[in-house]
Amino acid sequence: MEIILHVHHANVTDVMRSRAERAVRKLATRLNRAVDAVVRFEYDGGDCRVELELRTARRAPIVAEGTAAHFGSALTRAIERLEREVRDEHAKTVRQRRALRRAKAA
Repeated sequence: MEIILHVHHANVTDVMRSRAERAVRKLATRLNRAVDAVVRFEYDGGDCRVELELRTARRAPIVAEGTAAHFGSALTRAIERLEREVRDEHAKTVRQRRALRRAKAA
């Protein structure tokens, strides 16, 4: 899986970049057919914004955003939101598979 990092008007450390990459890779393992991910760091007038976008085959991209005074806090918020989205997406897939099995069994 390819991870693309975009940094706009911000100074982001290598530690922050690797933390974002690790989080995205970990969450991508929970989804089937993760294709790629985009991590955006933006600084605008005192607000730090981190956007995580995870793309999978045959589905709309999963996007989560975090905003805070520092990139560390913004990244934590974005990761938490992406975890929730991935958890919901995984649960939805499980429900669909179970319904399909029940329909085949009937």
